Amino acid sequence: MDFSFSSEELAFASEARSWLEKNLPTAWRKEHMWTRADDPLWVEIARDWQRLLYEGGWAAISWPRELGGRGATVVERWLFEQELDRAGAPRPIASSGAVDLIGTAILRHGTEKQKQRFLKPLLSGEELWCQGFSEPGAGSDLASLRTRAERDGDVFVVNGQKVWTSHADIADWCFLLCRTEFDQPRHRGLSLLLVDMRTPGISVRPLRQMTGEAEFCEVFFSDVRVPADLLVGRPGSGWEIAMGILAHERGPVWTFTFQRKIRRSLRHALGIARRRAMLGDSLTRQQLAQAWMEVKLLELMGYRSLTRLKKTGQPGAESSLEKVLGSETDQRLQEVTMRLLDALGLGSAPGWEEPWQRTTHDYLYARSETIMGGTSEIQRNLIAQRILGLPRGS
Repeated sequence: MDFSFSSEELAFASEARSWLEKNLPTAWRKEHMWTRADDPLWVEIARDWQRLLYEGGWAAISWPRELGGRGATVVERWLFEQELDRAGAPRPIASSGAVDLIGTAILRHGTEKQKQRFLKPLLSGEELWCQGFSEPGAGSDLASLRTRAERDGDVFVVNGQKVWTSHADIADWCFLLCRTEFDQPRHRGLSLLLVDMRTPGISVRPLRQMTGEAEFCEVFFSDVRVPADLLVGRPGSGWEIAMGILAHERGPVWTFTFQRKIRRSLRHALGIARRRAMLGDSLTRQQLAQAWMEVKLLELMGYRSLTRLKKTGQPGAESSLEKVLGSETDQRLQEVTMRLLDALGLGSAPGWEEPWQRTTHDYLYARSETIMGGTSEIQRNLIAQRILGLPRGS
């Protein structure tokens, strides 16, 4: 791996830093802007920030210029994420997954009409998306999903249920994995549809989480009629497209986005230890040193992912390593921070200005990180089979 940057890459980072200094409002430079998905103010700010990024050409910098990007390399994107972190920028709402996930899928598999219709409002934050993959009984074993889309002339009629559908309550569109080819093996019978969430027959039920938020939702489809020209790719190609989406969710999304969250968590823990005058305690120093090493190790793994992306343009099976390490590192880091807070960490109350309030939320939320995007158990199976070459268990 080469850890040095070219003069062109450093110039790109300098341009990004200058743009952020001029365009990022001071009031938005707050770390707690990351996780307020249930707050209308957060949604408004995140939409506005996404629009500013789009107007400045920074919303999807690795995309071609003619589609609103900058044609940036993966290294330049990494540097841009570093500048966002340094500036304390809020998380743009569309970048919570849709740009990397469905945006990339439409770029690769969509029709020209789909690209013209969906990419601009996606990048600008005009339209929000949710991911319709998991179902009751079909989370880790995604190929067993039962949501059906039956062809009826020029439409598909969708019936079924999705669950753990993040932000479905505020989404305008859903990229929906469903079964369309009923005479094919289960992996070959799936397709991906783009579904307008305002279509009659769709009902959304937010699920209250232990953090007090309702980010996850159940979504029910009852005779929902979806135009056939909103099928992405060919009929039955949904599994292939979905695996590409999940590879980005476990790879670049974690490499570029989740690492910002973990670095913030480490700074937060160090700040609490300083404020509580605990840095003189040897056990505290040992715990923080271990946390720092794990975060640094994750950063180095991110560099390795960048190297692969730079060479191949695609995330590989190694993305599962990063997913496991990242999620479990954050869980351990949140446990350390809770121990630093001692009794203050036992309570929870509305508000984000006091450190203990944010820590309680982040600790509880981190429990989901080894489930979202594929459980750690599934990731370890993928590591065993695709990286270590071990046989599939019976």
